Amino acid sequence: MLDHVDPFIGTGSTDLPPRSGLAATWWWPKPQVGNTHPGATYPLGMVSACAYSGAYPTGYGRYDLGTEGLPVPLADTLRASGFTHFQQSGTGAIRKYYNYLRVTPLLAPLDDLGRSWEIVEEQASAGYYRAVLDSGVVAELTVGPKSAVHRYTFPAHHDARVVVDLSVGGLAIPYGETVPLRAHLQHVEPGVACGEIVVEGAPLAFHLECDTPGLRQLLWYDRRLMPGGSRLEFSDIRPTTLRPFGVMWAGPTTAGQVVELRIGFSLRGTEQAAANLRTDLAHGRTADPGPVVERAGELAPTAVLTGPSAFDTRWEATREAWATNLGRVEVEASPRRRAIMATALYHSLIKPCIAVDESPFWPTDGPFVFDLCTLWDVYRTQLPLLTLLRPDASVALGNALLRICEEEGNFPIGYRMARGADRFSRQASALAHTLLADLSQLGATGIDWDWALVHMQADLRRTYGEEYLRQGVTHPVSHTLDLAFGYWCTRAVALRQGDTALAAESGRLAAGWPAAYDAGTGLLRASTFYEGGPWNYSFRLLHDMAGRIDLAGGDAAFTAMLDEFFGYGADPVTQPGLAPDLAEMTAGYALHRFEGLNNEPDMEVPWAYMYAGRPDRTAEVVHGAVHQMFGTGRGGLAGNDDSGGLSSWYVWASLGIFPVAGQNVFLLNAPSYASASLAVPGGRFHIRTRGFREGEGEGPPPLQYVASVTLDGAPLDRPWLTGQELHAGGELVVSLADRPTSWGTTHRPPSTPER
Repeated sequence: MLDHVDPFIGTGSTDLPPRSGLAATWWWPKPQVGNTHPGATYPLGMVSACAYSGAYPTGYGRYDLGTEGLPVPLADTLRASGFTHFQQSGTGAIRKYYNYLRVTPLLAPLDDLGRSWEIVEEQASAGYYRAVLDSGVVAELTVGPKSAVHRYTFPAHHDARVVVDLSVGGLAIPYGETVPLRAHLQHVEPGVACGEIVVEGAPLAFHLECDTPGLRQLLWYDRRLMPGGSRLEFSDIRPTTLRPFGVMWAGPTTAGQVVELRIGFSLRGTEQAAANLRTDLAHGRTADPGPVVERAGELAPTAVLTGPSAFDTRWEATREAWATNLGRVEVEASPRRRAIMATALYHSLIKPCIAVDESPFWPTDGPFVFDLCTLWDVYRTQLPLLTLLRPDASVALGNALLRICEEEGNFPIGYRMARGADRFSRQASALAHTLLADLSQLGATGIDWDWALVHMQADLRRTYGEEYLRQGVTHPVSHTLDLAFGYWCTRAVALRQGDTALAAESGRLAAGWPAAYDAGTGLLRASTFYEGGPWNYSFRLLHDMAGRIDLAGGDAAFTAMLDEFFGYGADPVTQPGLAPDLAEMTAGYALHRFEGLNNEPDMEVPWAYMYAGRPDRTAEVVHGAVHQMFGTGRGGLAGNDDSGGLSSWYVWASLGIFPVAGQNVFLLNAPSYASASLAVPGGRFHIRTRGFREGEGEGPPPLQYVASVTLDGAPLDRPWLTGQELHAGGELVVSLADRPTSWGTTHRPPSTPER
């Protein structure tokens, strides 16, 4: 899969073929752009590196801030003022944009620092990024788990420079700038410097090494050189007092001369940053084991690689790490569809950043996590995928969340590289409970489950949880469903631990979900909703779907509501254009329509049909989404990828499997490939089809329905697998038909055990 990854997918304005059928009736309320970037990344690593234009929201590209409709261009061409580190992946307006330590290859005086150059050529693959600037400089970037390596090829010039600017951060849009609070920088020896910037309360330390033959090393401040200076110290920076500052290497270059810059990062000081660089470069001699097992300082300082070979060595190791991770999924498909799948899997494994022994806020070692952004999206798709393909990382994430809860008093809904990073309480509640319930029901080791139960129970009694306990409902009303499910997850863990009293109490509180609904309409009660309306939130996969269907009036009534939501019999819609006005957006929301994978609050709803005995409807909706909402090229995503939340949906849906997060259930549907194979904890899980019909050329295969299923040779009448069955490995054979069948209509997916 490695060679099929295209990191440019999702970096541009949505450019998909015109939708047809059901897909043409779905309405897109969010920005029509993936908001991804093509920079160098490492699987779940701390560091990314990419060309920096200051555009929204990753610092790459040419778009202004936008919250709906077509993205607004800031420039006609791709440009870069340098190359920065730490980018978000596919997010929207989270107000945390990083882009620290801008490195600029400069063929001009320092006065020109900050201007941009056109990118005349680009290339990217997993772990590697290359850009040719119209200045004539060729830039190449790669990263390790905690490091970045830059390689610049210069034209002949009498005074070329590699300038590191420590004052830059955030975006070059209104209110997008980030200002360091404190900073220090010092020479260590020729070719080596180190320092730290404190940004939004988080101390980011760095260790720099640069090839120095013929190059002078100089500190600079306010675009003026400081000859002879060896240290800069800023104890109290304000936006009104900030002046650019940093370090540079300068001197004459010959045509084709290569300068390599190596940077180690840490959230725990410059010594650990240097150790991280040693570790990353030394691990480059062999295949990397992955970010959750690499620890700083395990190798002696003599392991440092110097010279231009360090770039190739680190790049090859990162490429091997990506090959290992991406090789966990294989599909039989056309080149185009393999590119979509490979890139979706790639985007699913960039975030969150799991950094061993790197917490800047408490002294204990162990996993630390940041960029757990849009957790309200990824908990349903990306985290179950991580648990399947990288159980080590999923356990590390679970422990990191528990440590955050212990240290800060609650589980985060989102967590970034910033003090006080959880700013997302309005989006959702009790999301960490879902991951922990999945891990517990799968029998995961490496987590103190009694410790986990203490925090799961306590977290449910904070903020919205207190109102739920006192009044039985809370607003935004979707939090009522979150909290009820959080209690269900706590019950599941308590049962595994033998705590029957806590299980009984949690089960009683989990049964309070009907208070969120209006029995007269079958929809959620009037409330406020985040990025959607009551229809988008009313059909989530609850722990008691049998009760939910009864509340709606039974199978037929529930199915009719879903049919209306997905646009059966409706006319095609017109999507929001450039800068849509309030009237246009209000009319769109009034459709009460599926958001069509342009946004994620209703992305699990296609599988709600299965609880009403209508797997044929699930097949029809999923087929339209898989084949019409994802494509190749920069415009290949219908909306924000949201840290892999959207891409991981595609991975699951195209395989014909979908996780019911937290419930240890995986729903089955018609696969979109003739065959596929997954590396799971128990070995390989093979998905094979019978009667699969390919599309014509690069076109999608025709719509098909499940006729029968066998698991390891035995007939499977139920339309789901348990987590244990999937994680154990084996062979699933799906026979397909061109018309709906009776398969999956009798045995419904499980609801709460009491039903």
